[in-house]
Amino acid sequence: MKKYMQFIFLLLMVFSFGQNKPDNTFIKENYTKKEVYIPMRDGVKLFTSIYIPKDISASHKLPFLMQRTCYSVAPYGPDAYRNGLGPNQYLMKDGYIFVYQDVRGRYMSEGVFTNMTPQVAHKTKKDVDESTDTYDTIEWLLKNIPNNNKKVGQYGTSYPGFYTAAGILSDHPALVASSPQAPISDFWNDDFLHNGKFMLGYFRTFPVFGIQKTKPEKEGWYMDTFIKPTSEDGLKFYREMGTLKDGYEKYYKNNFFMTEIMNHPNYDDYWQKRSILPHLKNVKHAVMTVGGWFDAEDLSGPLNIYKTIEKTSPKAKNTIVMGPFSHGAWARETGKAFHNDIYFGDSIATYYQKNLETKFFNHYLKGDTKSDAGIPEAVMFDTGSKEWREFAQYPPKNAQKVSFYLTDGTLKNKAENNFTEYYSDPNKPVLSSDNLKDFNGFTPRNYMSEDQRFAEGRPDVVTFTTDALTEDITFGGELMAKLNIASTSTDADFAVKLIDVYPEDFVPKEKKDGVIYGNYHQMVRSEIMPARFRNSREKPEALVPNQKTAVNFKLQDVMHTFKKGHKIQIQISSTWFPLFAVNPQKFMANPNFATEEDYTKAFIKIFGDSSLEVDVLK
Repeated sequence: MKKYMQFIFLLLMVFSFGQNKPDNTFIKENYTKKEVYIPMRDGVKLFTSIYIPKDISASHKLPFLMQRTCYSVAPYGPDAYRNGLGPNQYLMKDGYIFVYQDVRGRYMSEGVFTNMTPQVAHKTKKDVDESTDTYDTIEWLLKNIPNNNKKVGQYGTSYPGFYTAAGILSDHPALVASSPQAPISDFWNDDFLHNGKFMLGYFRTFPVFGIQKTKPEKEGWYMDTFIKPTSEDGLKFYREMGTLKDGYEKYYKNNFFMTEIMNHPNYDDYWQKRSILPHLKNVKHAVMTVGGWFDAEDLSGPLNIYKTIEKTSPKAKNTIVMGPFSHGAWARETGKAFHNDIYFGDSIATYYQKNLETKFFNHYLKGDTKSDAGIPEAVMFDTGSKEWREFAQYPPKNAQKVSFYLTDGTLKNKAENNFTEYYSDPNKPVLSSDNLKDFNGFTPRNYMSEDQRFAEGRPDVVTFTTDALTEDITFGGELMAKLNIASTSTDADFAVKLIDVYPEDFVPKEKKDGVIYGNYHQMVRSEIMPARFRNSREKPEALVPNQKTAVNFKLQDVMHTFKKGHKIQIQISSTWFPLFAVNPQKFMANPNFATEEDYTKAFIKIFGDSSLEVDVLK
């Protein structure tokens, strides 16, 4: 158990530390560390570590690069130095004043922690949120750290990415560059929920986010509440747990965040005020939002933040970067870049760090903030052709809407008057993976590009596949599932997977031992949608049994070339376990509290005028 908890703690630290090296000699020789409590406008004091280059002077003034985090600014103590500074090793050596801060209620800071702190739209002098805490921190730094050049940048990955996005709203004149990376934008569609559907694969994470500390803490006070794996077969835990209600009552009744999720099944005020998107208006400084196409935690956040700023803030220098990465993997160079079984190239993280991230911060924090950094509007990795592509706008100007209709087991260019039917039993759900060890993970990761052959052919999974392609086709932009369905029951989930089926004779440039790459069914994109929210997230509606009904929803964006000789496939099911909690398939006011007695079997039809609408690059 101790080793497992140490692993979890180290995993959390990755998102706070950025790219770490095992030796902190360089930092000790070149930086002076200060630890301070910075007072906020309401009197709460936030613990802050500041690393100041020793060569700073009146003739060599330097900018600030700041990260605010709920994952600890450890190590604590004026003589205890981090193993890495900043988002990458190049910036660490380029001369910045690095600032790390524990947010309210976390580790050594005062105050009370709340998940996705609601943004206060109309503030009085006493109102506080993450944007005011950012503003107050910047003010203190400018006044109390000598020889700064009066410019501040901020960055962060995952939850620190959200704090970066919220910090944009501080509107402090010294804040000239922000890089939210894998940021949460709206809890309804990031991390714990997808279109309001509870992501059961996150079940082990709740101690981190749902236990308040009672005193200053230098280590994780929640560590002894983690659920210890008891078997290499991680599926065993979820099967024995029972329903979501059973798991909540057994493990998390005293966890405030899990309780909030359980008690708010719809997009009510609790969730609405935790969306940062409505507040991202009139952004005036440079923003580079970063994400990974295989980020199982926060894929929608970077896409939605970029698109929102693009619509609302014409004065912002707005850039998006999307690479072939899992959550935060751009901060760690692995040499040969794989996601799960799939190889994407060499030194991809280094390319990003040197040519995009370092260039972005150096330009705006040390150069002319009024000029452009020379980074394209959108830098997107094509996960099919395995190359970086640059665009002057995103979605690309040359994208054309094309619909692939789901009919008779194939994908066609026109609708047909038929249907495909499957049988869905919540007691025997479709598995989300055949890698049983992965179910013991802290958060899901590999499923985003995993081989989907294990699901094809099940009676509760329907499949639609093209013939082998005669030429390359690139999906580059948004995806919309437009399903027309009918069920014999009153509720259902719809999990839609977009899959690249490799040729039988496919041989990859780089491969992993034991993987059969011929006929590999690589998942490219996927999403789930509860039918109850088809018309309104706020006011769910039951299905009328056997009545044809439209269920339309976005899959997250994609940049993927399906190569000549490959096939495009769509898989649809109504269970996806244990990645997502099982839908009882009976309409309930709060399905989070469904019991096994509520589980209802159903026959479900997908009509031939259903489609996947995609942006195809011409």
